[in-house]
Amino acid sequence: MGRVLVAYATKYGSTKEVAEKVAAALRDGGKDVDVRPAHETAGVDGYSAVVLGAPLYMFRWHKNARHFLSRNKKALAETPVAVFALGPMTPDKPEEFEGARQQLDKALAKYKWLTPRSIEVFGGKFDPTGLRFPDNLPAVRALPASDLRDWDAIGVWAAALPGLLGIN
Repeated sequence: MGRVLVAYATKYGSTKEVAEKVAAALRDGGKDVDVRPAHETAGVDGYSAVVLGAPLYMFRWHKNARHFLSRNKKALAETPVAVFALGPMTPDKPEEFEGARQQLDKALAKYKWLTPRSIEVFGGKFDPTGLRFPDNLPAVRALPASDLRDWDAIGVWAAALPGLLGIN
């Protein structure tokens, strides 16, 4: 049984927290797991599976996730991969989850060689007090804080990953 890489891209840290939850669930299932920022991960050699997560910002998947895929094209084409994204931050708008999934599917469609065995979209987190330029415009800072990350759903998905990735 090889190691699993959980690579993530994040702007304010909430995707890192989700990646750590995914890694913890995999470890609880007896897997050897490394958690690393996507932009600091040189390659995927030596991993039997990869989980890649990143947020959606302004209708785009985080650039560090996109760059990770491009840098590791050859290896990832031959490695079981699962993908997650954090997106919607409005609990009363289910159509935002559908839109986020469409955004993620559009981003992944650019990597025709990539065949993720699982793709999931989770709610995101928004904390206007921690925003940096250019995200900290007054109109954005005035929005209410929210955290739609469903930790139970994340845990259930992560616990199912060994079967989905074929690394039982």
